[in-house]
Amino acid sequence: MRRLILLIPALLAAAVLTACGSGGSSTGATSATGSTDYNAADVIFAQNMIPHHRQAIEMADLAGTHAQNPEVKTLAPQIRAAQTPEITTMVGWLTAWKQPTAPPAGGGGSGPGMGGPGMGGPGMNGHGMNGHGSETMMPGDTMEGMMSSADMTALGNATGPAFDKMFLTMMIAHHQGAVTMAKTEIRDGRYTPAQQLAENIQNTQNAEITSMRNLLAKI
Repeated sequence: MRRLILLIPALLAAAVLTACGSGGSSTGATSATGSTDYNAADVIFAQNMIPHHRQAIEMADLAGTHAQNPEVKTLAPQIRAAQTPEITTMVGWLTAWKQPTAPPAGGGGSGPGMGGPGMGGPGMNGHGMNGHGSETMMPGDTMEGMMSSADMTALGNATGPAFDKMFLTMMIAHHQGAVTMAKTEIRDGRYTPAQQLAENIQNTQNAEITSMRNLLAKI
């Protein structure tokens, strides 16, 4: 009887050690699997959204010295504040995946759900300033909603109400492009954080599109 009593603590200790050991190995396996759970659509989304966000920030920075409307001056830094950390996040993903942070030559590239060469079709040609988005193209501006270098020059040369109207018109088109890219990632991506970011971009920028349309109607 005494021997049995002495054996019970030893058996319990062995059971605890076994449980801890199996739990640790399971966690490690899950972590290792999650770190590589992405596909080509995730890579293309990040590579394209980085320069897309950077151009939006460039446009927003111009508002600080060129805009006249106080609501435009308020909106612009909000756009910068939202998109700057998203760029950092996406650069981190691509670095971890050992992928280039720049999009492939030719802009949108190809991949699951990206539409290949036709991806830029409804971009600036459909939404750009005076339909001249195809002139003097900037690197990566075959992506949805990207402005041409001529558009950016025109925006930089504008001031006051003319800038406000041009800024809102261009940013609406730019946001529409980002929403289209986000929808593609939600549909075709695999990496959960990237899909969650895409959902946030879609929700945030759709709300901003509505606000900018209302503001544009008042100017």
